[in-house]
Amino acid sequence: MAETRMVSNADVATASVNGYNEKNWEKVQNSLVPDCVYDEIATNRKVHGVNDTIALWQGWARALPDSRATIRNQLIAGNTVVLELTWHGTHRGPLQTPRGEIPPTGKTIEIRACQVLEVSGERVKSIRHYFDMTTLLQQLGS
Repeated sequence: MAETRMVSNADVATASVNGYNEKNWEKVQNSLVPDCVYDEIATNRKVHGVNDTIALWQGWARALPDSRATIRNQLIAGNTVVLELTWHGTHRGPLQTPRGEIPPTGKTIEIRACQVLEVSGERVKSIRHYFDMTTLLQQLGS
């Protein structure tokens, strides 16, 4: 008899972060519901749908090609998962910000962040991403 494995909400929530870290957009797509909502609080950008979410994340990946998140902590309450993250990366491409584009600086970033994810089944239906834009801009010298 085949063993059925239940996927935890923590596994579901971290799948999108792991997909981003690998720059594996198919993995990211498979981790999100098609009509997901991604709300990036620091930049005031809110997108609807998996394709627009991936396009926004690909913009970050172009600006910081080695960027990755380290998950520091997680809190699970029903279908809500909170991830405490630290983002690292090197600014090697143009970065879109609320104040316009920042050309590559070659500087590294390290910023703390928090994502609040709502899980539906084995996929994420919404992500609210909080991070300190001021610290990011200071680290880039802007």
